[in-house]
Amino acid sequence: MKQSNDDSTAKKIALALHARENTSRAFGIKLEDAGEGWARASMTVQSDMLNGHGIGHGGIIFALADTAFAWACNSRNVKTVAQQASISFLSAAQKGEQLTAEAREECVSGRSGVYSVRVAAEDGRTIAIFQGLSRSIGGAVVVE
Repeated sequence: MKQSNDDSTAKKIALALHARENTSRAFGIKLEDAGEGWARASMTVQSDMLNGHGIGHGGIIFALADTAFAWACNSRNVKTVAQQASISFLSAAQKGEQLTAEAREECVSGRSGVYSVRVAAEDGRTIAIFQGLSRSIGGAVVVE
């Protein structure tokens, strides 16, 4: 599929945000792809990401989903932050599994937007569903 100019700009924005984030580097979060209103990120669950039960810590999974959400809601080059977010954990992530978070814009109205993020394991099972409410705060994310 050919990317539009809007998708190309959105990917540049996601790359710029990724480069500025220390959390993404610390957790090994990778930008897989991005376009206007959507983004896909991945990470591999490491031993230092496990909770006391030996499964993927919810905070780490939330961080992956939140990162994809951030890239998606900033994709139009307007600085945007999370106003509210929630997550439902559906399956345990195991050490060594690669998780992929795909964020999709559901609706934007005025300065607010609603996004859904599905976090999946490499075998296709759903690990978590994240929903985020964004709020634009104005200004450009990157100067073109």
